[in-house]
Amino acid sequence: MTDTAAPPAPERASRNPVTRLRRDQARMHLVMMLALTFTTGIIDAVGYLGLDRVFTANMTGNVVILGMAIAQADGLPIVGPVVALVAFLVGAAGGGRLLRGGRKGWSGRSTIAFSVTGGVLFVLGLSCFWVLPEEGSPWAYTITGLLGAAMGLQAAAARRIAVADVTTVVVTSTIVGLASESKLAGGDGKNFPRRVLAVLMILVGAGVGALLLQVHIGVGMGAAGGLTLLVALTGHLMRERVKAAEAVAAGAEGAPRG
Repeated sequence: MTDTAAPPAPERASRNPVTRLRRDQARMHLVMMLALTFTTGIIDAVGYLGLDRVFTANMTGNVVILGMAIAQADGLPIVGPVVALVAFLVGAAGGGRLLRGGRKGWSGRSTIAFSVTGGVLFVLGLSCFWVLPEEGSPWAYTITGLLGAAMGLQAAAARRIAVADVTTVVVTSTIVGLASESKLAGGDGKNFPRRVLAVLMILVGAGVGALLLQVHIGVGMGAAGGLTLLVALTGHLMRERVKAAEAVAAGAEGAPRG
């Protein structure tokens, strides 16, 4: 007799197209969040080097700079970091409200959030070719505020995607996990590759941002905005593929058999 026993559950799951798509989607989320970490490095390099030593994504650095500036250390700026910090909070709050009630992982609201972030960055980059921001000018503070708000929105949206160890805007906690949970420290080294990649992405992004700044301050913003828009489109298309596969699977399960 022919053996008709059902294959083991893991094997059946691996053959399920919906399961495979969900796994692909999870891997794609990781790639996309690493790409956004790269753009964060670009934006922070542009802000710090081109907008009077202001971080528009790394709020830890901003708070430290602000504290030293209040103590009148080395003529550090006060207004710029305050503008960036307040704008980041506003952007993150707006992102939280937009995403509240939405599904975990990528949703239609995630697409909106990342699209708005990318659009703001891209438009700001173009606008700098018309009006060059000068340090300490109202236009420079406007750009600082809009960049801060956009990065706050991105951080809130990335938090909703919840890719472990990749927040897109900060790598301090990632470095802590990399060291404290490494095999050298007696840990299991879990997520070691993604943690290293997250650190490298923000490092490389900052270097690229500094190089692009030598061309024009708007180039870095535009490049970061374009990449963010590409991430938004990719995430949306991937989500639609999973939804379509789930609908087909649901229809097949509900179809009468006979």
